[in-house]
Amino acid sequence: MSKELYAKMIEEALAAQKADLSVIKAKRGGEFKITDAKPYVDAVNAMTVGEGQSPEVIRLHVDSVNAHYETLLQLTDTVRPEDDPFVEHYQTPAILEVLYELDPAFRSAVEQFMAAIATNEALIGRESLRRYGGFYGPTAVVDFAFVPGSTSNVVNTILSGMNIEKKYKQAILSSKSWGMNTSYGIGSAFANAINAGATTAKAVEEEIAMLQLVYDRPIEAQTKLMTDSGHSSFDVKKYMEIYRERMRPAIKAAVDAGVHYSNIVTVPAYCVGDVAHHISQSMYNMTKDDMTMAIIEATSDVMEQTLKLGLDQGYKGVYDILSVATGSTAAAVTYILEKDAFTVPMVVDLLTKRYTNFVQKYPDRGPAAELHNVDFMDMIHRGAKILASGKVKGVPVQISAIDANEVIVNPQRYTYPACGITVHFSSLMRLADFPCLLTSEPVTATLMTNIIALDPTSPGSPARVCKDCAVTSLIKRCAYCNWSSAV
Repeated sequence: MSKELYAKMIEEALAAQKADLSVIKAKRGGEFKITDAKPYVDAVNAMTVGEGQSPEVIRLHVDSVNAHYETLLQLTDTVRPEDDPFVEHYQTPAILEVLYELDPAFRSAVEQFMAAIATNEALIGRESLRRYGGFYGPTAVVDFAFVPGSTSNVVNTILSGMNIEKKYKQAILSSKSWGMNTSYGIGSAFANAINAGATTAKAVEEEIAMLQLVYDRPIEAQTKLMTDSGHSSFDVKKYMEIYRERMRPAIKAAVDAGVHYSNIVTVPAYCVGDVAHHISQSMYNMTKDDMTMAIIEATSDVMEQTLKLGLDQGYKGVYDILSVATGSTAAAVTYILEKDAFTVPMVVDLLTKRYTNFVQKYPDRGPAAELHNVDFMDMIHRGAKILASGKVKGVPVQISAIDANEVIVNPQRYTYPACGITVHFSSLMRLADFPCLLTSEPVTATLMTNIIALDPTSPGSPARVCKDCAVTSLIKRCAYCNWSSAV
């Protein structure tokens, strides 16, 4: 790969992150409007097709962001905080329905999978019970890799025993990982039924029916989920219908070009969240706090400086760029945590113990309640290892950007000055519920699209690697993970 291609990837990824931060910094504390996200859309529209990249893959990303933005503008002028996490979940349902039309063999494979869900009643019941009771500890019910207790883990287990084409298995799996086919997480219908007084057997029936609906009629399933949750910001069914038709030409072009279906369901979904989720009312509310805003800015500075240093040193491959981007911010966040004399084991212990009590206190909790806490723990767990050497993929992490931030180095200005020893930590705990610009999602989405565009016929999701989950330092659950047996 050429240095020019690496530079393009880095430039596009940083442009996405900077677009988000520029808007958030200017508008934090104010009222969110859909039009606020236009700078992010502009950054996406500046993406180009590099040497050896599939134009159809880049088009999926660019067209999806534009379709998402323009469809929202047709339907609403804002999105309330309670509704904003779900804006990334309306794309894959629509895309799947187009793929069903274009490829009856794929639809047939999905129908076989739906039948297999029912025949795996014992598996569905066991995993739903384990999720409900917190058997696996804190977990990510909808994960982009594999983790015990995740929907991906269950879907992969079912697919592993089926005799259908491998490419279809991979597409079905991808659609419920990075693809985010609906907002549904394994065990939710089961938990709702149990809490409503149903028998365990009846609860398993309802769980199976919901899982089947997610694949059978995805738009209907997502509409039902949002109706049941009280979504009111816009007509979600109308959104998905408009989006489906807007995206149909790009989907058809990708299919005709031989792009793997796993990538067709992945690329358009992960890139839209900056419009009305990362740039959103909830983000404006959270970043009213100066320290919280500064942490996001400073970690972004570390990432930018480290990525550019890596470019000067020379990257060995495209995945190294992704590792440096996410690893540098992980190290930066961990460095900030340690400023308050907290260690990673302390935080993992705290959040894991809290989760155990959370299960007891809130049996009606949402299936994804602890999802971002898990992301945060995994991030700092990785960050501590990177800080130990000071490098990620051989590139020195430019941690000095943290100490160059005026807010971060003066925590006493944001509390009782003589006792300002927990200011960083308090902001980090807010970000533990919303770490999307620390991990960073817009950067990861942009880089992954670029990576997938270089190898469009291989499935780009879910990540087929061991996550080295932070909680496994306390809960030895690795034997239940599917990462090494991914379809």
